[in-house]
Amino acid sequence: MNLKEKVAQAFADHFGGEGILFASAGRINLIGEHTDYNGGFVFPGAIDKVIMADIRPNGTDSANLYSMDLGESASFGFNEEDAPSQQWARYIFGVCRETIKRGGTVKGFDAVFAGNVPLGAGLSSSAALESCFAFAINDLFNGNSIEKFELAKIGQSTEHNYCGVNCGIMDQFASVFGKKDCLIRLDCRSLEYEYFPFKIDGYRLVLVDSVVKHELVDSPYNKRRQSCERVAARLGVDTLRDADMAMLESAKSDISAEDYMRAKFVIEEKERVLDVCNALGRGDINTVGRLMYETHAGLSKDYEVSCEELDFLNDIAKECGVTGSRIMGGGFGGCTINLVANDKYDHFIATAKEKFHAKYGHEPKIYDVIISDGARRL
Repeated sequence: MNLKEKVAQAFADHFGGEGILFASAGRINLIGEHTDYNGGFVFPGAIDKVIMADIRPNGTDSANLYSMDLGESASFGFNEEDAPSQQWARYIFGVCRETIKRGGTVKGFDAVFAGNVPLGAGLSSSAALESCFAFAINDLFNGNSIEKFELAKIGQSTEHNYCGVNCGIMDQFASVFGKKDCLIRLDCRSLEYEYFPFKIDGYRLVLVDSVVKHELVDSPYNKRRQSCERVAARLGVDTLRDADMAMLESAKSDISAEDYMRAKFVIEEKERVLDVCNALGRGDINTVGRLMYETHAGLSKDYEVSCEELDFLNDIAKECGVTGSRIMGGGFGGCTINLVANDKYDHFIATAKEKFHAKYGHEPKIYDVIISDGARRL
């Protein structure tokens, strides 16, 4: 059975009859890491890995959920004091609460969900889950009257208020707005966005998962954000979006060495996103790849969110002639994203598996990804 059939069967087993299927995608980000909460640019796209939910209104004032991947159930009402204890259920409860706070309608429903978004690989399975349920609640109970940007903000606010991660807007935006064969340049300050065709003949995108897991709650993620905010305040700007290297250098003696490195990365990364978009427009794939390697170096040395395993995978990519490679996601584990010419693909994958296994005792996981549509009713 495919995922759609499995979810539908599980719904019938748990609740009887049929629901309505919805899906939302995980995402990759070609370039533009840790720039979203600094008001800069990001360049994500939705992928062909999804969270899928079968949902049906139940005529009550509560939600009944079953997570197929965890084999767990949860039920809750829609008042603040009804928050469930299970962390996974809080994502869906948060979406319900954030919808209600914005004046939207949420009624009782039964739902079964599952996904093929790899967990812990930096593909934002949590944003896919939030976007799937935000889209479904909008469709089922609000006549699709809530605008798509608001659906993304509902997911972001869920992370802030119910899950303890002070994330930017990128992950939820990509899950909601994803479009087949297109990446999206999002200005995280103005929320203006533009689609860029991304279907490059002779190349493919592949993720190499170190299988080193990271947990962002109470992690160094929030410390990085605080560094950026301190530097922005010292420079007299709202966010580092409005800073340049000359401004940073002029204030170098007034800030810590650590805060300087964090800000340096963000300011340089802001420009790299724009440079990649321009290079894609010219069909200059080699420049796109070079800038990806520069991002990895900055994330490893200046932002210090890489780890030994990811640096090792990046080095292997370079040795194998991979066009571009970098750590992707919040960091502290997860995967590298690699732009690989078709004629180098087999050698790269075989080498990465062999060398990584020899050094760390297990093979990395390999995920080919195709840029696909975001949140939708199936």
